[in-house]
Amino acid sequence: MKQLFIIRHGETDNNKQHIIQGRSLDASINELGQLQAEAIRDALEPYDLHKIVASGLRRTHETAQPLASQRKLDIHKYPELDEINFGVLEGKVFTEIKDEVMEVHEKWKSGNVDYAPEHGESPRETYARANAKVEEVLESSTGESIVFMIHGRLTRILLSEWLGYGLKNMHKIEHQNGAINHLTWHDGKFKAVELNKTDHLMELV
Repeated sequence: MKQLFIIRHGETDNNKQHIIQGRSLDASINELGQLQAEAIRDALEPYDLHKIVASGLRRTHETAQPLASQRKLDIHKYPELDEINFGVLEGKVFTEIKDEVMEVHEKWKSGNVDYAPEHGESPRETYARANAKVEEVLESSTGESIVFMIHGRLTRILLSEWLGYGLKNMHKIEHQNGAINHLTWHDGKFKAVELNKTDHLMELV
């Protein structure tokens, strides 16, 4: 059995300003994001970690760095774990394109999880690339406990499928910057231990 910690990266200024980042905006974490990264490191203190995995985007690397430095572990970076590609919506302020974004979300909620924004990816496509990489990492890793530092929408996509909600219900998966999801993986099946753990972030708000 393996333990996974699926963690959303720390805050960026784009998060703060409600700008859709997706896959093309490679922003750094901000001051609060750095504090969240340090809080994640401290929250994982009780666990014997064997590997740290991140996406190809810097906001995940930077969030993982305090933990990696403390544990003297490398950060393994995989673009397959990048955030969903929101296509033409990326770089735009949510409030300015709210109707367009809500239309996309309503399509997904209705079960049309093959729908993708123009020049973007669908949830099903995103799940396929990311899940394949996660399973590859799990199967090839000798260590039992692995941290995956990834993204908000990707977390919803993966957890909704792994835990049996289905992609159309991914909106029910709660998450915030710096939240920790603890799962186990055994015989190809995922089980939740603790979801959306945020108590380590309370003093930062």
